[in-house]
Amino acid sequence: MSDTSDVTTLTITIDDHELQVPPGTTILSAAEGLGIDIPTFCFQKRLPVLASCRMCLVEIEGQGKLQPACATAVMDGMVVRTTTEQVSETRSVMLDMLLANHPLDCPICDKGGECELQDMVMEYGPRESMFRDPKRVFHSKDIQLSPVVIMNVNRCIQCQRCVRMCEEVVGAVALGTVEKGMDTAVTGFEGSLASCDQCGNCIEVCPVGALMSFPYRYKSRPWDLVETDTICAHCGTGCHLTVGTREGEFMRVRSQWDKGLNLETLCVRGRFGMDVFASPDRVKRPMVRQGEALTPVSWENAGEYLRTRLSRARGRAAGIASARLTNEALFQFGRLMQGTFDSELVAVSSRFDFPDALGPLLRDFYTRAPFEEIIKNDCTLVVGSNVTEENPVSEYLLRGAVRGGETQLCLLSARPSRLDADARASVRMLPGTEAFVLSELLDGLLDRREGHAEPFASEFEAGSARGQNEQAKAGLGDLISALSAAPSVTVLIGMDLFRNPDTEAVCSLLHCLLQRLHILGKNVALQGLFDRPNQMGALDMAVGKEGKPLTTVGEVLDQCAEGQISTLYVAGADPVSSYPDRARVIDALKNVDLLIVQDWVQTDIAELADVVLPSAAHGEETGTFTNNEGRVQVVGKFRTPVFTAQSNIEIFEWIASLGDTPLEVSDQAGVFGEITRTNPAYSGLSLAQIGPNGAFTSAQQRPLDRSLLVPETANGADVEGLALATGNGLFYGGYFSEHSATLATVADEPYVEMSVREAEERGIEANQMVVVTSTTGHLTARLKINPRFPDGLVFVPESYRSLRLNSLMKNGEYPCRVEVRKTDG
Repeated sequence: MSDTSDVTTLTITIDDHELQVPPGTTILSAAEGLGIDIPTFCFQKRLPVLASCRMCLVEIEGQGKLQPACATAVMDGMVVRTTTEQVSETRSVMLDMLLANHPLDCPICDKGGECELQDMVMEYGPRESMFRDPKRVFHSKDIQLSPVVIMNVNRCIQCQRCVRMCEEVVGAVALGTVEKGMDTAVTGFEGSLASCDQCGNCIEVCPVGALMSFPYRYKSRPWDLVETDTICAHCGTGCHLTVGTREGEFMRVRSQWDKGLNLETLCVRGRFGMDVFASPDRVKRPMVRQGEALTPVSWENAGEYLRTRLSRARGRAAGIASARLTNEALFQFGRLMQGTFDSELVAVSSRFDFPDALGPLLRDFYTRAPFEEIIKNDCTLVVGSNVTEENPVSEYLLRGAVRGGETQLCLLSARPSRLDADARASVRMLPGTEAFVLSELLDGLLDRREGHAEPFASEFEAGSARGQNEQAKAGLGDLISALSAAPSVTVLIGMDLFRNPDTEAVCSLLHCLLQRLHILGKNVALQGLFDRPNQMGALDMAVGKEGKPLTTVGEVLDQCAEGQISTLYVAGADPVSSYPDRARVIDALKNVDLLIVQDWVQTDIAELADVVLPSAAHGEETGTFTNNEGRVQVVGKFRTPVFTAQSNIEIFEWIASLGDTPLEVSDQAGVFGEITRTNPAYSGLSLAQIGPNGAFTSAQQRPLDRSLLVPETANGADVEGLALATGNGLFYGGYFSEHSATLATVADEPYVEMSVREAEERGIEANQMVVVTSTTGHLTARLKINPRFPDGLVFVPESYRSLRLNSLMKNGEYPCRVEVRKTDG
């Protein structure tokens, strides 16, 4: 074999087929390139190589022993044979050894029909076993490790895919092995998975029926399922799902290793939270207010009621739409508001307002490219996001890039996350200090550029936020060093940045930061870690025309409060539950003459509505989402709308016909065609070219101005007392997730999270019920103490509708000041 240190390609011959491959390629990968199938059990593409199952042994010319194809790198001139008599006999013997203790319970095993062991035995296995001893039995009954994972350890073939998936990809370390040799068994800590994410990725990668989905258990066989490809609706990552139904009834969700950016991984929401459509809160029929009550009526009666009132709505109307609606629905909603209501006052989302400065930031720097590619830049900076809980699959990809040596990770966030362990620098940036910390980061980069030894100005400790600023200062130096040394930088921005009143300055500072990095000669990339499935699409579809400021929910509510809006149309959103200052929102809505609410479930705003229209849930209509990467993906329809619900665009068409202003097109293909014709980012796309991996929109970036105008910022926020912050939890991504019966079995009950020190000062212990009080309200929940949590901060997830968290918050104030105490008695 020749020396390969200076060559760029190597030549290998596999089963008489010659192939050139780059150095470092394994025999298994080279064979795959030739279409030659080499069987494996323990191998999984994104997992570290284990080479324990020995199914992939091959014969290499000149070597006396068979070698594992998954762990053997190609050498120049290597000749490999994969189907010799010795190889075939070895595979047969390995399978015979696995079957020696494997229970032959295929007729009742959930994996039957899609079991890799079954397939291998049929293809390579012995026709008669050499073993006659009794089979080893670990447990006589299956063990339920969690509400969603059940295990039959007797079926385990010890490939350890599940253990490596849990540790290396998910980062949870909830599974491990005990004993050795033939007695090796995979198990959870003390026989349970109480500390795991319940993501079910261990189930997905298990080649046999050792780990199974408890919600799916004994429900169906794979050959009975009709499978539909679709996109997850629980966050903006855009994971590909395959939904299985039988006779129209939902059965399960699975992922596929060769489809989507997520490949074989999903988070707990994506795998187990697709049953939201079965919520008992579904709106069954249209409802019209009669006196103080909403009365169910037919679509015809609802139409008669609306027809008499639409003529008075023109010119004094506004709309609020959800970023969970499809691109087509958002586009048609804008057309409907313009045509039928003569209004361009349309806001998207209902939790907070995006600033005008977001437009230039997205236009100049947003990188519409695969996430796995941009996180291979030399340094990746995450700003304002707990990726672990808000975008779990994005976290898996980040962890893989860091552990693979492809990037250095830096974190600027309020809450600790599991990624802290993999980060070069992890800085706690408490709510309200974002603009100040970003300005210090900019100053530090300028100081480094000018050769100053100290990256910090002395005023970093100034202002009333001195203690919190000192927490940030500890790690900011490493972060600046990483950014300064990196030839290429990716910045990922999270939703925490858009909650506080300084968000305009924050976006401007981010623009300056990226501009400064660009001026320094670095390749820069920007993407969002949005927590709604079509937030990027919503920004593309419904934020107004070029040069027009974004319409915000706050502006709409202000005009409602002032009596300037006579008709408010809310599609899929609920500002009563989510927008700050609940009492103010309700008062504003009471000034509206006609409130139309269109949704699939009964919401708090629906209780105030004059008309409620039942729409299809996710999975009951087709359309497209644009994920955080700018990738357009098809949302598949796997069931028909229940009760009298109709698709969102059908309802918009119906409303337009009532107003004698019919929409030009109303089918999904026609609407998408209109989008591609009118939106430059979608130009040239067609539904036909959007496959399982989607299709990318195009960036409309302009030449950058090299001048750097840094906005003035304060010396930090007033953080006397406890600061209340909010965001998503792992199991619930907004109120949408709360409608999943399966997620309810694994999700934490409503909780308040704080540091050990803050709890001790108040004499509160973990798991006690506490009261969180602000100047405008209070809530009660159970305390969770986190030893890694920063002092001065209290976190309450925004996803629990019953808490009415926004009652504690004032409009224009974030974070709000609160006190926490034990409940009386």
